[in-house]
Amino acid sequence: MSSQYSSDMYPLPVSVAFSGPDNTGKTKQIGILARRMGRAATSAGPLDHYDPRWAAIKADGMARWWFESSPVEEIADVLATSYLERSRHPFSAPVRLLDRGIPMLEATVAATVAVREDLGAAQAADRARILLAPYETDLRAAETGEHALVLLHCDDPEEGARRSLAHEVTVTDIYAAYQRHLHEQINRLVDDGRFPMSIRIGDRPTVTIQDEVRRLLAPLHPDVPRQALSGVHVTALGGMSESGKSTAGEYLRTHHGYARLKIGYLIEDAAGRAAIPDPYRVGPIVQAELIVDALDRFCQAHHFLDSVSIESLHDSDSTAELARMLGPQLTIAYLDASDTTRARRGTAEAQDVADRDLVKSARGADKIVSIAHEVIDNDGPRLELERRLDRIALDRRWPEHQPRTMPVNALGLPVHLESYLAEFLDRTTGLRPLIDLLAVTGSGARGKYQHGWSDLDVLVVADISSLDEMRQILAELEAELGGVKLGMTVLTRAECRAGVVTSRLLHVLALIGSGKLIPLWSTPGLALPAPDAATDVAVSLRDGIQAAIEIRRQLLKGAPDLRDLYKVTALLAKIQLRFSGIERPSDSDALTVLLDAGRQDTSVVTTARTERPAAQALARLVLQAWLDTLPGETR
Repeated sequence: MSSQYSSDMYPLPVSVAFSGPDNTGKTKQIGILARRMGRAATSAGPLDHYDPRWAAIKADGMARWWFESSPVEEIADVLATSYLERSRHPFSAPVRLLDRGIPMLEATVAATVAVREDLGAAQAADRARILLAPYETDLRAAETGEHALVLLHCDDPEEGARRSLAHEVTVTDIYAAYQRHLHEQINRLVDDGRFPMSIRIGDRPTVTIQDEVRRLLAPLHPDVPRQALSGVHVTALGGMSESGKSTAGEYLRTHHGYARLKIGYLIEDAAGRAAIPDPYRVGPIVQAELIVDALDRFCQAHHFLDSVSIESLHDSDSTAELARMLGPQLTIAYLDASDTTRARRGTAEAQDVADRDLVKSARGADKIVSIAHEVIDNDGPRLELERRLDRIALDRRWPEHQPRTMPVNALGLPVHLESYLAEFLDRTTGLRPLIDLLAVTGSGARGKYQHGWSDLDVLVVADISSLDEMRQILAELEAELGGVKLGMTVLTRAECRAGVVTSRLLHVLALIGSGKLIPLWSTPGLALPAPDAATDVAVSLRDGIQAAIEIRRQLLKGAPDLRDLYKVTALLAKIQLRFSGIERPSDSDALTVLLDAGRQDTSVVTTARTERPAAQALARLVLQAWLDTLPGETR
């Protein structure tokens, strides 16, 4: 057997150098990536491991040595020697992660001499090159062996320096000046192309930066994960004993497709991989990093996930760090319930709940309420809890949309219906509006209104307190409808945002959100949720089931209502097409497309509105197409 192996199967090891000013998170990003990669990566550690002189320097005071007592030639020598010794140090892992690359040596020396010798940026850069000239050949070789990545606060050196210094507890004048010069020198090197990869961190959370780091580094070596919790939202549940955390986690799992995970499992799984014997004795920052590491692994193994719940938050400090790491990808939901309620829910006696509370309070679990994004009063009925959870789940999946509006005469309705709608709007949208939104739906919204066949279907978003006045207005305007049947549906904003609507109304909200249905009026600043297409399709199945049943009810009648039969048949056709990614709002269009797809005669669609036998035949064809999607029975 041949002993030669392809380099594609066994890629060469790589070194990646993370550079950047102070407090840009270089060390943290290296730590997260190294922990995630396990044996596939190694961190080279701090520079002071690579020259024995650092021990005496730190003992005498690093700042005094750096900025006052030592000759700049000595600083350049210690730094250059450390960088070069690190580059020569052997490593066995496929990926080696370095804190500061060779270009940072030049920037650091230049910033130092700028402060020490009161030099401008260009003069300081020239002086640094002179000081590092004895090492130039070796430094050039070392830099060639590194993949350089720089983290910057932003592109403006002054603002970047301000952000770096804002993270320090105390700042001396000389250190502040050094940081300003350091930012200038790093930006100069960026402009010179010394950092092929660069990231502006801005105000983005740690995991977002880590995701960008991985996307940049993944092409360098196959062992680098390509993403870090990208697109995954985490809902973290906190609260005292028997407050309803498990109930909430299970509801999110069964009704919104969340993966339900326990924090204890996450911490212990990550700690085992990192050889940390007792993860509950480490600091809150490490605990948060362990949670994120385990979440990252789990979600990569289950790449189809976009929502995860974790329970139960037990420590306020680690929760605060988790929030800093995940940013908007995290929602902290604290379930609050009275002592009486929680004692009643406990399966053991009340003292058991009190004892568990003491343990949780000692860890700061009760303080999490002060940093929670959502505080849920769970003393009420379960229905109330579930609606709050719906809102949390849908706020992320259904982005809010401020609908645009159009005039009534743009619909092309008969004149008396235009007049009716205009008068209704005049009476309900004055100085004290009774409604938040009005949209015509159905055929009237598509310019397909047919007198004697179509209803006037209207969606109104309004508070329940407006119903009495609206009822009076409708009664006074009824004569203007001219016998046309009005189908008015009223929803509250809360129902829309929690998704507590029928599947047909959810479809209307989706159409408004996508701009395919334009309301006639909307209160300024109103934002409605825009349900996603996948949910719209999934929930329409219920209407399909009901429509298939209703068709048979109509067919069993001796003389089915022609209009009702045609409408329910068209609805079933639309829903079947929707599952194929085809949206046909028009009844006749939907029926024609469905029959054509099944290679059926489409001429029956034309006569089905006026001839009962044709309508019955059409209904049977559409119903059979629906039933053909079901598995057959074995007799």
